[in-house]
Amino acid sequence: MHRSTASLFVAISFCLACVAFASTSLAQPPDARLGKLKTLNGHFPFHVPESKEAWDERAELLRTNILVSAGLWPEPERTPLNAVIHGRIERDGFTIEKVYFESLPGHFVTGLLFRPLDGQAATVKRPGILCPHGHGGRMHRFSDKELQTELDSGREKFAESGQTPKLARCVQLARMGCVSFMFDMLGYADSVQIPYEVAHRHKDPRPEEARPTDGSLPESWVMFSIDAEMRLQSIMGLQVWNASRALDFLAELPDVDSEKLGVTGNSGGGTQTIILGAIDPRVKVSFPNGMVSTSMQGGCYCENCNLLRVDSGNVELAGLMAPRPQAMTAVNDWTRDMMTDGYPQLQQLYRMIGDTSDVMCSHFPDFPHSFNYVTRGLMYPWMNRHLNMGVKEPIIEKDFAKITDEEGRVWNDEHPKPTSVSPDHERDVCGWFDQQAKQGIEKWWPKSRDESESFRTSMSQAWRMILSIRQSATQSIKLADTKDIEHATASVVTGYLKNATSGAAIPITITKRERNAPTGPVVIWCREIGSDSSQAIEKMLEQGITVLVPDLFAQTSGGDSKRQRLIDDERHFAAFTFGYNKTLFAERVADVRDVIEFAKTLGGPSVSLVGTGDVAPVTLAAAALAGDAVKRTAVMLGDFRFSNVDAYSSADFVPGAMKYGDVDALVGLNAPRPLWLSMTRSIDDRVKQCFAVAGSPDNLVLRKATPDLPIDEIVEFISKP
Repeated sequence: MHRSTASLFVAISFCLACVAFASTSLAQPPDARLGKLKTLNGHFPFHVPESKEAWDERAELLRTNILVSAGLWPEPERTPLNAVIHGRIERDGFTIEKVYFESLPGHFVTGLLFRPLDGQAATVKRPGILCPHGHGGRMHRFSDKELQTELDSGREKFAESGQTPKLARCVQLARMGCVSFMFDMLGYADSVQIPYEVAHRHKDPRPEEARPTDGSLPESWVMFSIDAEMRLQSIMGLQVWNASRALDFLAELPDVDSEKLGVTGNSGGGTQTIILGAIDPRVKVSFPNGMVSTSMQGGCYCENCNLLRVDSGNVELAGLMAPRPQAMTAVNDWTRDMMTDGYPQLQQLYRMIGDTSDVMCSHFPDFPHSFNYVTRGLMYPWMNRHLNMGVKEPIIEKDFAKITDEEGRVWNDEHPKPTSVSPDHERDVCGWFDQQAKQGIEKWWPKSRDESESFRTSMSQAWRMILSIRQSATQSIKLADTKDIEHATASVVTGYLKNATSGAAIPITITKRERNAPTGPVVIWCREIGSDSSQAIEKMLEQGITVLVPDLFAQTSGGDSKRQRLIDDERHFAAFTFGYNKTLFAERVADVRDVIEFAKTLGGPSVSLVGTGDVAPVTLAAAALAGDAVKRTAVMLGDFRFSNVDAYSSADFVPGAMKYGDVDALVGLNAPRPLWLSMTRSIDDRVKQCFAVAGSPDNLVLRKATPDLPIDEIVEFISKP
């Protein structure tokens, strides 16, 4: 080795060690992401974009993210409901009927249907209002003591109907001329196939959630298992689907005007109201009570799923209803600050894209968390006006005779309850959603050149969502805290790449062969900390390449770089962490994207990526989503597959990765750009086809993985013009 080369080798080795030491020796590295993780009890402010165009772009991403998070993108087939309506009961001004239908084959949604009894023909088209009941169930009753407290406070007015306040709103809406439907949340009343304890009180992992002990992948799985999480299958997702199908049921009734549909629910039902208003344009007016807040976002499993509120929150999600009419209340619970934090922002949004008269929040600081006689009294005229019902106001709720549990029961001898129950029923539900996803995503894979762009659009959008990439790469990347490593000819600089938007501070080493030479092609080398990449970097420098070596998030910040940080919650559920925080994998992909943006500012003719060790999959993902910003990519992937991830505490846990094509999809998204890939397994033929139909079959270079780093081959590949 020549003396100059040898001294450069030493300099590179020294500076790599120096930056690692600097980032681990600081009491608190200057990276804002190392602070406390966000929980569902955090603060979720809504920052209204500056223009309608900016909001429209943001809103489209948020709606897609809701559907992806809920496991509903691409949308499953809306199979026949096979609805059954039976057991009609007549009361003063309204009727009650029992309902069950299949939201998906074999899974039954149950509830009560309320219709007006006003002498008009059954063919008259009426507004339809969906009423998700929230926690407690539709048949929830106050005890005598509780009811007396409600009556004394004025929160309820009638001793009989006030005992079942959830049913009271359905009754009054029917008396106003609406058809109202209250369907059961999972585990409540007649929804018996997934028990309440599973849907709402899951704490410790059940035996059936574990993978086979031999390490093989299961053929079927249940909710809360790693296989469900990696496919974005959740209790909340199933409830969103049930709610959407309940809206289908309501809209298809012969006496319902499908152009006059509203939704109103409280608490957990308020969460469902927010989500339905966000994703379903059929909802013309809503009243999501008790959950529109910048504070607590919903404490139950049925209100949380992975990815949903990363960089967002319930107020912004409620904003997706705009400019359609929407109202709510602020009471003495987590909504108490809405009048100053949340509601003004919703007013600002409605002012920008619609009319502020179409959004309303009323303040009742002495009321507890409820949907009571007084707050229901605000909802009735809201629905009346915005559905053009023509009911004379004021609308005063009237008493009605108690609806007994027997009268509210859907299942009986003539209509026996389903025999398929958890855990077998969970397996059937998860299997159906998996089959639907496979059928939908299979259509994305390109079979011709014309389909290549469509594949990139759909598949990259899915991966952008599961990696929490909500916007284009930021331009606010600055190199800071730099140190020059002295050397006679070479330029070796260490420092931090700081992202003013995310608060990221990425330790980085920048090396050029000659100090004053123009920047050559740039290679970003992502490698496992502790691995020796100096020889490979030296060979790249000899080719005139400028080499950037970043330490990705948590690689050198202390702690376990191979495990996720999780929130402090005894309940075993991934979404309590990753419904609000990016995964470690996603943070590292964001870092690579930041380094790519910085590399583009150096003035070199091209930017390429090399990934080895434990961050090789991160490098592949970043390249897949970088588009033409990256010229060439070389990745030593080894035997990595997302399907091998066995716990959500793993550094490689990415919710939805198994659903959206695993490694094969990331490889295919690199087409037509040159990709050198070293791996132990064979690649799927669909992946090779991605490069073939794009006109670049030779740009996918596959090598069998070996223990040694094939430096010469990688450098030769990266150095090609």
